[in-house]
Amino acid sequence: MPTLPRIALSVRQPSAWAIIAGHKPIENRTMGSIRAGRMGPGRIALHAAAGLKEEEFRYLYWRLEKHGVQCPHPLDLPRGAIIGSVEVTGIITDSDNEWFGGQAGLTLKDPKPCDPIAAPGALGYFEWSPGGTLAPPTRWMQKWGTATPDAQTGDLFPDAPIAFAKPPKRPWS
Repeated sequence: MPTLPRIALSVRQPSAWAIIAGHKPIENRTMGSIRAGRMGPGRIALHAAAGLKEEEFRYLYWRLEKHGVQCPHPLDLPRGAIIGSVEVTGIITDSDNEWFGGQAGLTLKDPKPCDPIAAPGALGYFEWSPGGTLAPPTRWMQKWGTATPDAQTGDLFPDAPIAFAKPPKRPWS
């Protein structure tokens, strides 16, 4: 096992992938979650959260494309695992950076990927330990990118590359 910090932060995919690939220099949080999670500067392990709903993926897919980043297929994004480490350089409450989009954010640099290490996640900063298995793909992930007509809408290519006339609604508040 590579040498990784014992303290981790869990982030939903594909944001976790974008951070570890060096595309996303800010992880948005509320000030309340930063305080409650005792988050601050220093090197941390990055945990890809096990949960991921299709609406979240579609929104984050759009968000990454807006920044010129091609998002991997959902089956290619490990979940429920440590996927690397990153340096948290500070906490911001205002920024002109296009990745800033919340009440507060952790500024990030120097991501270092590793092979996925199955581990349970937690809220805030947490001490992680290996265990369990990677989260299995859900049904929608297995169908993503296929040309199976959508049963409700009849759309022949429901998972074709997404083009948005207007931004999709954020699936969380």
